[in-house]
Amino acid sequence: MLYTLCFILFAVGLFAVSTQKNIIKIIMGIEIMDLAVNLFLVMSGYRADGRTPILTREVSRPEWLAAAVDPFPQAMVLTSIVIGLGVLALLLVLALRLYGRYGTYDITKMRKLRG
Repeated sequence: MLYTLCFILFAVGLFAVSTQKNIIKIIMGIEIMDLAVNLFLVMSGYRADGRTPILTREVSRPEWLAAAVDPFPQAMVLTSIVIGLGVLALLLVLALRLYGRYGTYDITKMRKLRG
């Protein structure tokens, strides 16, 4: 069920990117898709009644290893958040530069002003 919600969230972002004419709304759609992928990655490492993967003396026990949560998706999501922040900053600066040049955020009006 939760994976379906990730897919729906990704579909909402894709719909916003493909149908909106405002650059700010397109950027919001890209960020929604980014959050959906991050949520999917976190949920792929989820384990019911899982233990935190902190190194202790119990690490060598097989029952501890069977119940430990996989830390790799969490590390991937932390990396993805940092990259997503950089992409968001770049997109916002690009949107501000386009607004300064054309005076609008509407991409259809920008196409008409092409010269």
